[in-house]
Amino acid sequence: MNRTATVNLPLHGGKAPRWLFGRMVKMSSAITSAIVDEYGQNEFIKRISNPYWFQALSCVLSYDWHSSGTTTVTCGALKEALKNKNIGLFIAGGKGKTSRKTPTEIEKFSENTGLSTLKIERMKYSSKMSAKVDSAVLQDNYNLYHHCFFFTEKGKWSVVQQGMNNLNNYARRYHWLSDSFKSFVDSPQNAVCCDLREDKALNMSANESRKARKTSVDIIKDNPKHLEKYFKPSVQRTLFNFNTHAIEFTMPPHHEISDMANINLKTLQKAYEIQPKNYEELVAIKGVGPKTVRSLALISSLVYGDEVSWEDPVKYSFAHGGKDRIPYPVDKQLMDSSTETLRNAIRQSRMGQKDKTNALKKLSSFY
Repeated sequence: MNRTATVNLPLHGGKAPRWLFGRMVKMSSAITSAIVDEYGQNEFIKRISNPYWFQALSCVLSYDWHSSGTTTVTCGALKEALKNKNIGLFIAGGKGKTSRKTPTEIEKFSENTGLSTLKIERMKYSSKMSAKVDSAVLQDNYNLYHHCFFFTEKGKWSVVQQGMNNLNNYARRYHWLSDSFKSFVDSPQNAVCCDLREDKALNMSANESRKARKTSVDIIKDNPKHLEKYFKPSVQRTLFNFNTHAIEFTMPPHHEISDMANINLKTLQKAYEIQPKNYEELVAIKGVGPKTVRSLALISSLVYGDEVSWEDPVKYSFAHGGKDRIPYPVDKQLMDSSTETLRNAIRQSRMGQKDKTNALKKLSSFY
């Protein structure tokens, strides 16, 4: 289970037109069936976690090649396409309020799969933790508003989620894959790809923050009662408490860690009573969010001298045209024809005529 990538996209408003979305659903249904039929369910889950493949899929579906809608509309079309298909693939969650239904939908879609209760609970936990990591453990100024959890009838999963930055009008997409890794909070990303790097991003999952993670847990287990002095404004001094008439101080407009006075001490006390064994267990506690993570990081750094990473963990094709007429208007007839070609190939391959599917693989040369 690792975060495979991060992608930055400009925020675009509006909705996909009905005439296009219907075709996107049909096309995504045909493509998904072709992949599952030829390579299996796990391959589809793996490809969804690849940011380049996901971006290419969006372009094949004729959606904007670089907008925030690439994520939300493509996931929406895929979810609609799989709703009535019996191929062992499911998509839970979505945009806004729909994202909060993810745990319920995971349970609902798992009813006839034979998945054990333990595995279902593990998937629900994975959904929650991937969202917490990308909103609290990694604080890059992008607030999550979209979360889709893709999974198979065997319990393999992938997450595609997106956050919004109101300051630069960009969205950032995060991809996760249920592959082997040590922990959700210990360098979970395999590759983080995008075209826009943040100057400052608190990354408590980075290897450089390893000691700070341990100190954060130790602080909680040692009873947070003695931490009140760090959070109460009444006991904190500022530079202006001293005689500074001969000196002019100009402070930067941005400070990496803020809102220390607004930390919820009840949450810290609750965490103390639970006695988390490690940082992942600490982050998983309900109520432990960005402010708690940030505050414990500050204490670990300023009081105990532990290093905290502020490095943004990032590095960064058309077939049927684009909705915004770039690079050319959507060719409706060609899109419908391509969908029918895929459907026919699937039908023929299921009858034993694998040469039809093999021929389909060579279509890329014509494009």
